[in-house]
Amino acid sequence: MYNGFMKGLENYEEFRKLLIFNANEKCRNFNKKIIPTKREILGVKVPKVREIAGQVSREKIDEFLKVKPVSLEEVLARGFLICRLPYDEMVLEFDSQIKYIDDWCSCDTFCSGLRRSLKTHEDEFLKLKVEKTLESSREYTARVGLVLLKCYYVKAEYLELIFEKVEKLASREEYYVRMGIAWLLSECFIKFPTATTAYLIESNLPKWTFNKTISKICDSYRVDAEEKKLLRRMRK
Repeated sequence: MYNGFMKGLENYEEFRKLLIFNANEKCRNFNKKIIPTKREILGVKVPKVREIAGQVSREKIDEFLKVKPVSLEEVLARGFLICRLPYDEMVLEFDSQIKYIDDWCSCDTFCSGLRRSLKTHEDEFLKLKVEKTLESSREYTARVGLVLLKCYYVKAEYLELIFEKVEKLASREEYYVRMGIAWLLSECFIKFPTATTAYLIESNLPKWTFNKTISKICDSYRVDAEEKKLLRRMRK
C-alpha cells in the first residue's frame, strides 16, 4: 500500500500510517536508549521523517498542525512542517511547537531546520522569541534558546549577548540546559577563541558545565592540538 513516497499527503491518519509503515524495531530500540522522551517512539529515522513531512500538501500544513502529536516522530514531523512555512507564519506557530518538545532530538532538529525562515530575520527573531525561551524555567524551552543561539547567532555582533545570556543560565542544574551551554560555548570558541577564552576565565560557570565545555571544545577537529593542550590545563 505504501511505497515510502506519496506526494501530496492530505489526511493526517494516512500520514500517521506512513510513519508507522516506515518504522523498524532496530531504530526504535536504539532511539529509546538515547532519546529521553515520555512519548511513544515508533522507530523512524529522522531523514525519513523529514521526507514524509515533505510530502504533506502545502495547503494542508495548517490543518495538520492542529492535530496533537502522539509519537516522537509526529513531534519531529510537526517541526519540519513549521520549518516549511514563511517567516511570518512560522513565528505564529513557534510557541505551539515548543510546548511539545520534551527531548534533545525534537529540540535540536526543529532549531536547525529554521535556517531558511530566519535568513533575513535574525535580529527580529532574537528579540521576539529567542530571548524569551532563554528566560523560561522549563528545561527544554531554555535549551531551544541555547540551540538557536548556537545555530544562528555565533557571530561577532552577538558574542557579548551570548556570554551575557549564558551567565544568567550558569546556575541552572538541568542536564540538557548545561549541555546546551557547553555546546554553544564550544561553537563560540571554535569561531572566536580569544574572546571565548577570556569569557571562560571570568565566568561563573559551575565546575561540571565549565569542564563539559572544555571537553566539547576538545572533541572538535576544528581546534588544533596545542589549543586543546592549553584548554585541558584550564579544567577545574
